[in-house]
Formats: sequence, C-alpha cells, structure tokens
Amino acid sequence: MDPHFRAMLDADAEAAAARNLPALGMLPAAPIRAGYQTQRRALSRNAPAEVATRDLLVSGADGDIAARLYEPPGCDLTGPGLVFFHGGGFVIGDLETHDGFCRHLSALSRCRVLAVDYRLAPEHPFPAAHDDALAAVRWAFAHADEIGFAVSRIAVGGDSAGANLATSIAIDLKDDPAHRPAFQLLLYPAIWPDEQTGSRAALDGPIVTKAAMRWFEASYAAAGHPEVARVHLGSDVLLDGMPPAYIVTAGFDPLKDEGRDYAARLAAAGVAVDHVEYPSMIHDFLTMPDVSPVVVGATRAAAEAMRDALARTDLR
Repeated sequence: MDPHFRAMLDADAEAAAARNLPALGMLPAAPIRAGYQTQRRALSRNAPAEVATRDLLVSGADGDIAARLYEPPGCDLTGPGLVFFHGGGFVIGDLETHDGFCRHLSALSRCRVLAVDYRLAPEHPFPAAHDDALAAVRWAFAHADEIGFAVSRIAVGGDSAGANLATSIAIDLKDDPAHRPAFQLLLYPAIWPDEQTGSRAALDGPIVTKAAMRWFEASYAAAGHPEVARVHLGSDVLLDGMPPAYIVTAGFDPLKDEGRDYAARLAAAGVAVDHVEYPSMIHDFLTMPDVSPVVVGATRAAAEAMRDALARTDLR
C-alpha cells in the first residue's frame, strides 16, 4: 500500500479506537455524512482556486435538486462537459465532499463539470438517486447552451456509487440518440455483480468495510425492487452500443474485481474501454489529493483520457 495512505489509515484507526464509536448501524445518517464531509474537505485543501463555480438547480425526478458547475479558465464558449455523480453508497456524500476532486478534474481536463447532488437514502430509498441522476442528465442535454456543454460531447461519470449511477444512465440512454452520453468516466465503480467477487470476499476495508456495504445496501433498499437491475448491473445487462469508457480501480479496494470484470464485459461487447488499476491505492483515493502525490497523477490521467475521447467526438 502507498505509504502515505498507510500512515493516514493508521492514524484514523488510532483515533477511532480512542473515541470508542458505536457500530455503523447504530448511528443515524446525518452525523456520518457530516464526518465524511469534514474528512474529505480536510484532505483536499489545495484544489485549483482558478476554477470558477456556479451553484444552480437542475431537474430531479421529483422537483429541483442542487448542482454545481465547474468552469476552468480559458475554455471555449461551448465545449465538452461531464455530468458527475459523487460516491458514498447512495447514503453519504454531497457537493462538498467531492468539490476538490471536481476542481482538479475540471482544471486538468479543461472541461466543464456539472456535479449533481441527488437525493440520498435512507430518507429517499431506491430508485430516488437513479431517477434523479437520469433526470439531471436529460436536463444537461436540454440546457446545454446555458451551461456551455456541446450536446455531442457530454460525458457521464462518478466514483463508487456515483459510478453505478453513471453506468446505469449510460445503459438507459444508449439507444436514445438525443441524450446518449459520449463517454463514461467510472472511478472504482460499484457494479453489484451477480455473484460475490474475490476482492469483496477477501477485503474488509479499508474505507469500504463489509459492515459499511451492508449498511449502504440496506439503506438504499434496492433488493427485491422490480427495477433492481438498474443497480445490480450483472451479466443480464446488455452492453452493446454503450459509449466508450475509462475505468479506474484500486488494488486495496473490495470493489476492484467488479470494476475489472465490468471493463472486460464492455470490451467483449465491442465497446472501447481503457481500464487502469492503481495497485497501491485504496477505495475513494481520488477524493484525497493531499494525502499522496499519486492521486493528482491519477486524476490527471483520467482527465486527459476524458478530454481526448471527447475531442474525437463530432460536434452536432
């Protein structure tokens, strides 16, 4: 493991032991969200300040939801753009936890980024987040001129549960010529495959523990729902016609096998896909750029892959 992350995890474990916190399922979501926001903002203090931001409202499935538009200096009046969904198991995470990452990504890609603050569980169980994400992408296409997006160069992306949202949307819209995304940026995606993967079985953390996964799944309550296939993106999901993808996985992440396997499934369906694994990294590492120099390099690689892919897309 990267020594910088190892030191951070050791310090976190020591602090947690001293506080003697209750088990995850014994706490309400609100303090966990607050703690996650505090941690991630503390580990991303050096994000590019020159990236302009504008908070706005976009259409969700049941009314307007918050979003934040990131615009790097010197970008064209209209150009490529990414609709981004934060991770957090559909339960935690918000615009603030991923603000630093979105600033880095926008600056390094020279693309606009629209981060979407979809509704969270358990207050809003499945399919609230998926419905909001789909509505937000449709909003981005409809309002492309207002936010500087070229409609033929709109990508979807996210990390962890946010990558699940982006993947699900790309599946929903792959046969919709008016709203089909041009690219997928999937960062340690939660795919929820048909069977437990080796990495899910073998790894209990760091960051994503087995207890956390159980809590996230119980909170979102997708199991048994007639539309559960929108979350559990297993082998029954047809992937032909999907947009090109860039997929990042981490060596010390329980989700690494499903990300790797999903990349292979895309390739087998004839989809252009680039899978990059960072063997020394942990889940969520891209939201912690101040911890290790590896993070900014990995963000730069993802940004360049997205920029290059969208530059090859014809304007319409």
